[in-house]
Amino acid sequence: MSSLGASARISLSSLRGHKRRFAGTFLAVMLGVAFLAGTLVMGDTLRASFDTMFGNATSGTDAVVRGADTITTPDDSQGTRKPVSTSLVDKIERTDGVAAAAPNIQGAGQLLGKDGEPIGGQGPPTLAGNWIGDARLNPYQLASGRAPVAPGEVVINRGAAESGDLKIGDTTTLRTPDPVRVKIVGLATFGGEDGMAQTTFTGMTRADAEKYLTPKPGEAATIQVRADPGVSERELVDALTPVLPKGVEAITGEESAAENTENVSGQFLSLFTSFLLVFSGVALLVATFSIHNTFAIVVAQRTRENALLRALGASRRQVTASTLVEASAVAVVASAAGLAGGIGIAAALQALFPAIGFPFPEGDLVISALSMLLPLAVGVVVCVGSALLPAVRAGRTAPLAALRETAVDHSGASRGRALVGAVLALVAVGLALTGVLVSPSVWLAGAGAVLALVAFVVLGPVASSRAVRIIGGPLDRLRGVTGGLARRNALRSPKRTAATASALMIGVAVVSLFTVFGASLKATMDQTVNRSFAGDIAISTPGFGAGGSGLSPKLAPALAERPEVATAVGLGKGAAEVEGQGRALTVTDPVPFAKSFDLGKVDGSLDALGDHGIAITRAEADKQDLKVGSQAQLAFADGTKDTFTVRAVFGRSELAGDYVISRQAWAPHRAQDADSLVSVTFKDGVSTAEGKAAIAKTAQAYGNPDVQTRSEYARSAAGGIDMMLTLVYALLALAVLIALLGIANTLTLAVHERTRELGLLRAVGQTRAQLRAMVRWESVLVAAFGTAGGIALGGFLGWVLVKASDGATESAFAFALPPTRLAVVALVGLAAGALAGLRPARRAARLDVLRAIATE
Repeated sequence: MSSLGASARISLSSLRGHKRRFAGTFLAVMLGVAFLAGTLVMGDTLRASFDTMFGNATSGTDAVVRGADTITTPDDSQGTRKPVSTSLVDKIERTDGVAAAAPNIQGAGQLLGKDGEPIGGQGPPTLAGNWIGDARLNPYQLASGRAPVAPGEVVINRGAAESGDLKIGDTTTLRTPDPVRVKIVGLATFGGEDGMAQTTFTGMTRADAEKYLTPKPGEAATIQVRADPGVSERELVDALTPVLPKGVEAITGEESAAENTENVSGQFLSLFTSFLLVFSGVALLVATFSIHNTFAIVVAQRTRENALLRALGASRRQVTASTLVEASAVAVVASAAGLAGGIGIAAALQALFPAIGFPFPEGDLVISALSMLLPLAVGVVVCVGSALLPAVRAGRTAPLAALRETAVDHSGASRGRALVGAVLALVAVGLALTGVLVSPSVWLAGAGAVLALVAFVVLGPVASSRAVRIIGGPLDRLRGVTGGLARRNALRSPKRTAATASALMIGVAVVSLFTVFGASLKATMDQTVNRSFAGDIAISTPGFGAGGSGLSPKLAPALAERPEVATAVGLGKGAAEVEGQGRALTVTDPVPFAKSFDLGKVDGSLDALGDHGIAITRAEADKQDLKVGSQAQLAFADGTKDTFTVRAVFGRSELAGDYVISRQAWAPHRAQDADSLVSVTFKDGVSTAEGKAAIAKTAQAYGNPDVQTRSEYARSAAGGIDMMLTLVYALLALAVLIALLGIANTLTLAVHERTRELGLLRAVGQTRAQLRAMVRWESVLVAAFGTAGGIALGGFLGWVLVKASDGATESAFAFALPPTRLAVVALVGLAAGALAGLRPARRAARLDVLRAIATE
């Protein structure tokens, strides 16, 4: 028999005889692979579902006519296009190969539900447009009711109706952003689904759409075109191109569907899957430590067995190979089980998302070769790689070791390791400080953070002895002999204790990192509002990103007329190319704007912006080499270009934006006008409660937006952070679970290793309860060491991340350390350690005393 065959036979025999030894390793690999496979399968499934949905919805559109040029700003990757004239419809319909054409007028429109609360707007857009009469050109299909024909009649997507508890015949308000009373006469689907993901849609008559969604009649976002039978999409585009004016283009319906899929689902899905893959990586990294520790203990326990094999003629390669074969067998079986678990996770998520308000398109699970082979390969590599060093150590066992008692590993606290770890820690701190303080660089800061993690792992065995002595010091007094034995057991092998604790340390470090970063973001938002917002009341619409319809520009002037109000100013949004670069514009009334927002030091005057003046932050002025009096060319989405004069350069941009122009300057170029925020300042003597009540009364007529005090506005702006942290904690629970499995597995193997010792303790009078307590407290000490190290590392990495973000942006980030949340993390870590020790403690207490004493 070959040496490999002999190694395999020895390994498989050992696995059959000691299945429990590898239970923790099996679960760690299975959970990590399941999370990774579930993420990949879910991503593939959603992409396929969105492709199918958009394909079905736009199957009747063979070409789309639209503006050729796009202005793309840093915070809007989709960009803003020039509208097309609806007068082109007649010319297009007269073109050979065209069966039908219809204008597609689109804008923002947010419905209010039956309870008066806005529907949607938490990210995905809320759309409104004209209802296209040609059913094949209309991406929405009428599911019940009828099309709108009279002013005020609308069709809404079925998902929005369900969310807002609305039905056919109901009357509600549509924010465009001016409030419009509408009557629901029909419900529609999109590609067979209740809506386009979480996007809401309101279909109006063409006259209403032109009245409320465009600055002037005769403009549309696109023109949808259907071809005659037998005419291909490419042939149709080729026929349309010569008849279209300059600045207008035609693309195939297939290209338009692909763009829509990418815009609505592509970016989100990439972010979604990347987010989950990061946590899969954290879980697998934690699993690496648990697996390595398991094999290191197993190899240490089999020292005499391996030495006997060497004495009987087995080579180093055979002994090493036998350990790797064991690891490979566990890896393949656990990874295969993980693949099945991953498919189950994807199916569960697919069923769960609609239940929690994320109505993703329905569709069968898509299980690609990549989504199966990649997790399988990762699981095998992680497991075998983690076992590599213990396997090499097993191969180095000397034959004479068979004559010795199995020694407990006391290595790990050497001066060499301490020196290497200290050097790595110093270099890590140096790189991090350089990257965040001296020469701001995300890459330097990131390298310092990664090196800090490596330094913690290297220094773990050195630090574990001192840390366990300090942490476990009170146990001698509180728990007597039992506590003292637990502490000494944790001190037996510094390397083992550190390796066991490192898995938990990484999980706790990531939890602490996000906790610190989340607290810092909330502190930054609070600081931004307090520093930049000088008003007494902030009015906004709920939502973020592209969601929501904004506020009516008529609201601020209406509030300014109230006797309680000193100033009221709205902030609108626009886009233009400034000296050839796409930039977001803040559109406002300059005089009350300067009174309501702290802009820092201002050179020049915002009062003089007028029709052709612009105000710029000092940072942008330096980038563009502009100053007060300089000329800058602005190109707008409507195709016009104009020269503006820099009238003011100001210091802060957190709420004001980097470029500010007046409403009269924006009016010729605006599309659908809306404000994102209205600031109100009261007159002297008006109390906050009195003023807020008066403001809310007036605002109710403009769609009932949120009316908040300055502190309430700061809290609501940071409200999404708690939601994000909750999701992060839920995802990191898997990594912490794997770490706890590692602690439990290590203690179980340690109990097996100390069987005779435990039997002797029971023989000299230790009770079962004392034995259970000793093992549990050992588990708590290991968990306490990992938790303390994780919180320290996570706090440091959080500080690095905050400072690196501070250097990468113009706005100042505030660092905040949340003691209460970190204390909760510490308590959870300790409680989890106690939980992980329950099963090993019960197993130790059940040992037969005589058999335990007789164990070799």
